[in-house]
Amino acid sequence: MSAHSTDAPSQTADQALAAADFTFPELTFADVRAALLAREEIALLDVREEDPYAQTHPLWAANLPLSRVEIDAWARIPRRDTRVVVYGEYNAQDLAPLAASVLRKLGYTNVNLLAGGLDGWIAAGGEVFRDVNVPSKAFGEWVEGLRHTPSLSAQEVQALLDADADMVVVDARRFDEYQTMNIPGSTSVPGAELVLRVRELAPDPATRVIVNCAGRTRSIIGTQSLVNAGLPNPVAALRNGTIGWTLAGQTLERGADRRHPSTVREATLAVAREGARAVADHAGVRRIALAGVASLNAPGRTVYRFDVRTPEEYEAGHLPDFASAPGGQLVQETDHQVPVRGAWIVLADDDGVRADMTGSWLAQMGWTVYVVEPHSAEARSARGGWPLHTPSAPDVATVSPALLARWLEEAVPGQVAVLDFTSGVNYVKRHIPGAWFVIRARLAEALREIGPAQRYVLACGSSLLARFAAADLRRLSDAEIVVLDGGTQAWINAGLPLESGETRLASVRDDRYRRPYEGTDNAAEAMQAYLDWEFGLVDQLHRDGTHHFQVV
Repeated sequence: MSAHSTDAPSQTADQALAAADFTFPELTFADVRAALLAREEIALLDVREEDPYAQTHPLWAANLPLSRVEIDAWARIPRRDTRVVVYGEYNAQDLAPLAASVLRKLGYTNVNLLAGGLDGWIAAGGEVFRDVNVPSKAFGEWVEGLRHTPSLSAQEVQALLDADADMVVVDARRFDEYQTMNIPGSTSVPGAELVLRVRELAPDPATRVIVNCAGRTRSIIGTQSLVNAGLPNPVAALRNGTIGWTLAGQTLERGADRRHPSTVREATLAVAREGARAVADHAGVRRIALAGVASLNAPGRTVYRFDVRTPEEYEAGHLPDFASAPGGQLVQETDHQVPVRGAWIVLADDDGVRADMTGSWLAQMGWTVYVVEPHSAEARSARGGWPLHTPSAPDVATVSPALLARWLEEAVPGQVAVLDFTSGVNYVKRHIPGAWFVIRARLAEALREIGPAQRYVLACGSSLLARFAAADLRRLSDAEIVVLDGGTQAWINAGLPLESGETRLASVRDDRYRRPYEGTDNAAEAMQAYLDWEFGLVDQLHRDGTHHFQVV
């Protein structure tokens, strides 16, 4: 196709071309439901971008956008013969055949399409849910309903703060979320750290402990963790978290940096370990020696291995083949971290507390969970972050940041177009001046918006996704195609100028769903609607019937 043509092929035609090599069987709603009820391994994948996914999807559907299948599939679905079921209609286009084709090329041998797609699921009577991390959020509501987790309203907590009561407020979210906005005077103690460290903040059993998050789930799970592990202090969740605080007209703090104590006394550790072990045993968490972990691998079984300590501890030294998944976030984002329902999960720490507490919740969510028994520090021989699990990126010509800057300075209209495949959030934050934001799965549509160019320069944060997008672009244009060496980060490192904002959107920026509980500028109506939605999740779980939640 000519680079100067204004008639780019339709996305549907491009998908048909890419998927023509394969045909795929279909599984019905009844087939998928039967597998979930039987606790068989299955990965139900929604290949739309995150925002469309968040609007409507089945309970156990995991979001794996078509744009990122090569980048994420091997890490998230480690066993290549996993039964995978794919759906993803978007604007009357069916993305599933192309995604299935990519998965097949990546080596997956049991790839199926969902019969009728999402519409077929709904027509067959399948329950659908809104938002992200729905299994975990629904589970939190289930726990509160059965255990009557103690909570206090924003007004009650404010009154205690005003009275200078003997209390500590601990924020169970990630530290970066805490820094965005927090309850005044609170301390960051991410969920998996609570049982391990809260006694260092509240050594007097009379001190009240208030646990908060942005909404409800991590407040509930964090509070109930302390109750389950036998903390003698009076404990309560901040009802509805920072959303409830804001709706009450109360002021949040911004940019705080109070973090939990980095060390734990031996006596405190022993008590925390005893409590965590008891609740994990009660929940049915299994034990395994480190040497026995490899024996869990068997035909037809997916085994996820996670280190639930902090990212900093993980990078300083971890068990080989264990990915980093801080425990509180693992419980919160299980659908993302463990998209294969029915898989087994192995957890490790170095203290005998965090893995047990994390495992206790995952087991109650219906997962088979093992905790690695105590092992030597020498066994944690791997350093740094979790390596990429991706196929080799396609070969493509590259350009240095300095040369690209010269090209852009000298270019006449229609000569050079820069396509940025990074996330919409990162694009808005900063990008190369003049660059177009493009969602890879909608590249053909984006080209019609951008118009023809003699040379296309592709970028993303690191250039990895851009390399895969370059292969797509070759099917759509005979123009010169190059990738920015080192991506936008290399451009930044070179000290070259940047632009911010939604300056050139060639794709609708729906690759990320805006959570109603994040940030500081959400409308009160959106926040209240989110709370109302959470309150209704238990009824949805009853209608769906595939959750296997068992609260101890």
